[in-house]
Amino acid sequence: MKYLPLPTHFFAKNRRAFCDMMRPDSVAMLASNDVMPTNADGTMGYVQNNDLYYLTGIEQEETVLVMYPDAYKEEQREILFIRRSSEELSTWDGDKLTKEKATELSGIENVIWVDELEKNLDYFVFEADTIYLEHNEHKKRTTRDLQTRQDRFIQRIMQMYPLHKYERAAKITRYLRPIKSANEVALTQRAADIGTQAFQRVLQIVKPGIMEYEIDAEISHEILKNGGLRHAFHPIIAGGKNACILHYNNNDQPLRDGEMVLLDFGACYGNYNSDTTRCFPVNGRFSKRQKEVYTSVLHCLREGSKLLLAGTSHADYEENMAKLIEEQLVNLGLLTMKDIKNQDPKKPAYKKYYMHGSAHHLGLDIHDVGLYQRPIEAGMIFTCEPGIYIREEGLGCRLEDDFLVTKDGNINLTANMPLDIEEIEDLMNG
Repeated sequence: MKYLPLPTHFFAKNRRAFCDMMRPDSVAMLASNDVMPTNADGTMGYVQNNDLYYLTGIEQEETVLVMYPDAYKEEQREILFIRRSSEELSTWDGDKLTKEKATELSGIENVIWVDELEKNLDYFVFEADTIYLEHNEHKKRTTRDLQTRQDRFIQRIMQMYPLHKYERAAKITRYLRPIKSANEVALTQRAADIGTQAFQRVLQIVKPGIMEYEIDAEISHEILKNGGLRHAFHPIIAGGKNACILHYNNNDQPLRDGEMVLLDFGACYGNYNSDTTRCFPVNGRFSKRQKEVYTSVLHCLREGSKLLLAGTSHADYEENMAKLIEEQLVNLGLLTMKDIKNQDPKKPAYKKYYMHGSAHHLGLDIHDVGLYQRPIEAGMIFTCEPGIYIREEGLGCRLEDDFLVTKDGNINLTANMPLDIEEIEDLMNG
């Protein structure tokens, strides 16, 4: 394993919190993600269902967690079903978890082979009234047209138990996961530190003519060398006008003298993620206009991040950030006060140059689960990422840091990543 696993009590505490929010006489069942195929016998790198990981610490495929806190028999209150190994499987793919190792990682004493799942469910599910099942409920989920293991699991359970009531496990996990424990903060901080090292490495090699994908390679080197699992997401490495494409990820163009490059990337360490954005000049020196735009966005980051406070509504935060952006757009000569006065409130003028929100939950997922109508609370981790995109000038700038909200304010987990113009220029020029 590339990292020290979280302590067993972390997952046990999460299961207790989950069970405390379940209806009486109910069973919760969460299934692992698929091993996703590519072509022929190829597969993608495996990524676990993060809710299942949050409750068990298990990263192995073909895993099911069953929780029945009101079960008559104690051994039926928590059951972990895992894949049965074999000599052939061990020969080709390596060892799978033993029951003893699964208990060591999860703290669950009753571990059963997953091929015995249905037989075991019939022993107690009929005693319950309600079954909690899980599905990916993110508003931007990418599985809408893809049948996943969760889809198949839901269909099978509903076929087996058609007269039970059903509830959504995601309602509970999206309430619990936004508040991070000290262990989770430590893993996120480590991911942020790896990202900082990667950015410093990038600044030392960038020069006119280098390809966007070469920067990707340098980041990958630093993530893997330091025990990271992978990129937190496919990095955005956007030179010049490409920076005005919010989710640009072709990363196949040369970086040209006189342009600025936008680098949006993160590291995944121990399944927790960082998410940062930096902009810098390809030739190592900001032009006058690049400095003006960069300084405006930096002002919005520094002032806007002060608004990430416990008790603040997310809507108020975004509204105040928009005002900061609007003010800077006037300073840059991109908007006039007349434009603002005559704007359609439903289509504010600043949207031409700033199209996205500037704060999202961060954790096991990049856009981590959590309801944005819930006020900001201590223990939450948010990004802060204002930007200004000037298509007519082929110039886009976004700056992003990761903040842990505390009862007294917030802590910038990415504070060590170079940000000031002078520091970036000094690092790029030796």
